[in-house]
Amino acid sequence: MRYIFITAVFSAVFAYEKDMTFTVQAGKMDCFFQKVLVNELIDIEYQVIDSSHGDHDISFQLVDPLGRSVVADYKKPDNAHRHTSLVEGDYKFCFDNTFSTFSEKTVFFDLLIDTEEPEPKDYDDDKELELGTSAETYMMRVKDISDSVSKLKDNVSTARRLQELLSAHEARDRNLAEDMCDRVLKWSMGQIILMTVVGVTQVYFLKSLFQDPNNSNFQKMVPNFMSQ
Repeated sequence: MRYIFITAVFSAVFAYEKDMTFTVQAGKMDCFFQKVLVNELIDIEYQVIDSSHGDHDISFQLVDPLGRSVVADYKKPDNAHRHTSLVEGDYKFCFDNTFSTFSEKTVFFDLLIDTEEPEPKDYDDDKELELGTSAETYMMRVKDISDSVSKLKDNVSTARRLQELLSAHEARDRNLAEDMCDRVLKWSMGQIILMTVVGVTQVYFLKSLFQDPNNSNFQKMVPNFMSQ
């Protein structure tokens, strides 16, 4: 009975989940492969969190083991897709940045592979797990515990994925703010240098108006051949 209980609980908890942050070079396409069984749920969300130049966008494509395109996005900053697999095999997830000539993209994605329908249990609904000592006996239903663990797993997984997506949004906004701050700083430094050069030039020419041409530095450095 204990083995049945542990098997039922762990079968309700385990599901494949993967998140990753990587960089797609300009003019390149990166693909990932994941084995999926029939009737499993593919849930993927992606987001471009940084770009060296230009817009934060990427093209995405999901291809089944037969080579058929299931999902195709063109130049989007983020998106989410859910698909139920019809065939078993390696599904391909591609992030395409071939349309960019100079801009490399930093992409975050979260992938969840789970069964769409509850897995068959290794016990009957009427079976009960008996725990206790000689003093007392506790009756617990395995199904109730399994349902509670499964619900807790779903809530924790949803909360964790939400935190990861919020973290990706925060990283993208921070990168945008830092890029804007860097542009403002460079523009301000250019303006300061230009204003300094213009100010020094104006002071020099204004000062030259009140100087004796015969005593100018130019006349001192260059011999006065005209007087000869």
